[in-house]
Amino acid sequence: MPALLFAPYTMRDLTLANRIVVSPMAQYSATPEGHATPWHLMHVGNLAVCGAGLVIMEATAVEPRGRVSSRCLGLWTDAQAEALRPVVEFCRAQGEAALGIQLAHAGRKGSVDRPWEGNGNLPPEAGGWQPVSSCDLAYPGRPVPQMLTTEEMAGIKASFVAAARRADALGFDLIELHAAHGYLLNCFLSPLANARNDAYGGDLLGRMRWPLEVFAALRAAWPAGKPIGVRISATDWAEGGWDLDDSVAFARALKAQGCDYVTASSGGISAAQAIRVEPGYQLPYARRIQQEAGIAAMAVGLLHEPDLAETALQDGAAELIALGRGMMWEPRWPWHAAEALGATASFPPQYARSHPSMRFGDPGKAFAERRR
Repeated sequence: MPALLFAPYTMRDLTLANRIVVSPMAQYSATPEGHATPWHLMHVGNLAVCGAGLVIMEATAVEPRGRVSSRCLGLWTDAQAEALRPVVEFCRAQGEAALGIQLAHAGRKGSVDRPWEGNGNLPPEAGGWQPVSSCDLAYPGRPVPQMLTTEEMAGIKASFVAAARRADALGFDLIELHAAHGYLLNCFLSPLANARNDAYGGDLLGRMRWPLEVFAALRAAWPAGKPIGVRISATDWAEGGWDLDDSVAFARALKAQGCDYVTASSGGISAAQAIRVEPGYQLPYARRIQQEAGIAAMAVGLLHEPDLAETALQDGAAELIALGRGMMWEPRWPWHAAEALGATASFPPQYARSHPSMRFGDPGKAFAERRR
C-alpha cells in the first residue's frame, strides 16, 4: 500500500503535495518593532525546501499586546508585512510547500523575556506591557491581567481581520488561528481562566462565543478558496478544566462556520496540568475530533517516527501530521521518512547529490516537473 503520508491532500482550492506539516514554532527573533529579520529568511526558507507539504510560520501577533515577548513577530502594521515579504517570496520560489501563518494573541501569558533570557515577567518600564485576558485571573507567577471589555474584544477581533488581510496580500495560502496553550482565545474557552459573568463566560456556549466570533470574522475576510484551521488545546490536563468532550463540541461549531481543520494539541492553561507525554500521546484527541466532529484533524506531538505517523493516517486518527521541535532538530525529516516508507519527497536540485539514492538520473528535472 502506498504511503498515505506522501499522498496529496486538498482543502478548498489548496492541494498539499503530502500530509506533512511543519508546525508553527516561535523564534523570538523579530526586531523590537515586530519585523521579520534575516533569521526568519534562514529559518522558514530552510523549512520550505525540506519536503513538507505545508509550512506554517510561527505565532504572529495581531496587536502589540498580543506578543509573548518583545521580540515576537507581528502583523498589525503594513511595515511588518513588508518586512515579511522577502521571506514569503523566497519560499514561493523554492520547492512545492504551501505556506501558512498562525495568527495569535498571547493574552495573559504575554510580556515576558525570551526563553533563553529567563522567560521572566517584562514590566512596562522595561519594554513590556499590561497583559489582557478574559478576566482578571492570572497565570501562576504572572501579573494580574486586565479583563477585556466587550469594546476591546471587538477591537482585537478587528486586528485579527486586518492581519488576515495582510497575510492574504502577502500570498499566504492558509491561516491557522491559535486558540491553544493558555493564550488569549484559550483563556476564553477554559473554565480555569474564564470567570466572566456576561455573555462571554459561564457555560460552554458562553465561553466558546467570542472565539467563534473571531473565527467567523476571519472566515468572512479570508478568501473563500483558502483554508483556515484552528489550533486548540484538546484538554487542559487539569481537574475542572476544558476536556475532550468540550473540544468535540467546539470543533463541530467551527466546522459549521467553515473551518477546514483542527490541530489537536493540549495543555498550557494551568501550571497544575499533569501531562503524560509519550510518542503519539495526543493522537486520541485528534481521532475523536475527526471522527465525532466530522472535521479534518491535524495530529501533533511526538510523531517523529515515520511508521507512527503513517499508522495514524491509515487508522483514520488524522488527515495531517504536524511536527514542530522534531523538525527543528531534523529539518530533513520528510526525506528520511520517505526513505523509510518507500515513498518520494521533493528536494531542491542543489541538494540532489546529498544521498546515494539521488546521485543518478536527473533529479533536478524531476524536481522542476513536480513544481509544475
